[in-house]
Amino acid sequence: MLNRLISIAPMLDWTDRHCRFFLRLLSRRIVLYTEMTTTGAVLHGDRQRILAYDPAEHPLALQLGGSDPDELAQCARIAADWGYDEVNLNVGCPSDRVQSGRFGACLMAEPALVTECVAAMRAAVELPITVKTRIGIDRRDSYEELADFVGQIATGGCQVFIIHARKAWLQGLSPRENREIPPLRYGVVHRLKQDFPGLTIVLNGGLRTLDQIAEQLRQVDGVMIGRAAYENPYWLAGVDARFFGSDAPPPSRHQIIEALLPYIERQLRQGTPLHCITRHTLGLFHGVPGARAWRRTLSERACRRGAGVKVVEGACNWPLQEGQDIQSCSIHSDR
Repeated sequence: MLNRLISIAPMLDWTDRHCRFFLRLLSRRIVLYTEMTTTGAVLHGDRQRILAYDPAEHPLALQLGGSDPDELAQCARIAADWGYDEVNLNVGCPSDRVQSGRFGACLMAEPALVTECVAAMRAAVELPITVKTRIGIDRRDSYEELADFVGQIATGGCQVFIIHARKAWLQGLSPRENREIPPLRYGVVHRLKQDFPGLTIVLNGGLRTLDQIAEQLRQVDGVMIGRAAYENPYWLAGVDARFFGSDAPPPSRHQIIEALLPYIERQLRQGTPLHCITRHTLGLFHGVPGARAWRRTLSERACRRGAGVKVVEGACNWPLQEGQDIQSCSIHSDR
């Protein structure tokens, strides 16, 4: 059983394997998710490139995008063979490209199909099969419709629902606008947990501090953190002690970079360009004097041919001060 108290959202172009390894250095207990991967990519693409990960990333979930039950079942088997801890079905992405493929948020209009997809994956593997969805789409955003959707999907064997507490507009808003414009409605997710006490309900959307997490965990079974975990990752270093009972002191930012260097060296030997890794670390010193120099040094030098660990070590030589308390870390505190 995965401890789903806190997890990091699947974020396209962000939560690749290098990002996930970096985030694992901040917390040993949070559940990590891959970027959304289509069933076609898993079945017909380069699986080593798409599915490979470092063992340190566990617990790790593979998020799939698709709507064909047979294809999803095949992908679930592949995920099990690769050692993933969970398979998650994306029923929340509102992009035009995803809609044209008949998956993502538009599937909220087809609960019978989603139920069939979940049942097919459940029959194929023993891994947990979970669903990440919105609270509604377009004008179909009543609580009754959401409760009916969740109730139907649960009959297919899904016991874990990750609910982004915004509805999605399938026409007229970009994916970015769909993450910002529709208002957050946490109360809808809280009510869902009250009405489905036997299901695991995880709330996603807008959480940026440890105090906000603690407040929501009084109402739901877990929380999923999105952009704040990427743009200002260091506040995650306080998660294990506050929510998982860890006695280990949180690592400093410099200790995190020191722990990352051997991974960078391994990846460089395998041909990975430095900037593919360091781009995920730009927010580590968010809110700390010297952070701009850190970001500028990595942005300018990590892309150069032959760039190696000395670039990262050089960026650390700036007078970066560690004084900011983890409890006060917030995405709004940059200098």
